[in-house]
Amino acid sequence: MRQPITRFHQDEEQHWVADLACGHTQHVRHDPPWQSRPWVVTPEGRASKLGQLLNCNKCDEALAPPDPSR
Repeated sequence: MRQPITRFHQDEEQHWVADLACGHTQHVRHDPPWQSRPWVVTPEGRASKLGQLLNCNKCDEALAPPDPSR
C-alpha cells in the first residue's frame, strides 16, 4: 500500500529514514550503484519529497503495528 512521506529522521547509523503517514518507517538510502537517491543527502532534496507516496510493505502485511516513535 502506498503511503505519503510525512517527515525524515536519521537512525542510529545516520542513515535517512522516511516517516510515513501510516506510522511505519522506511530507509531511503543513497548508496550507489544499488540505490540512487541523491535527493536524500540535502535538506532541500528531502523537503521536495514530503508528501510523495512510497510503497509500505508493512501495510501490505495488514496487521503490522506502527513503528516505535522517535
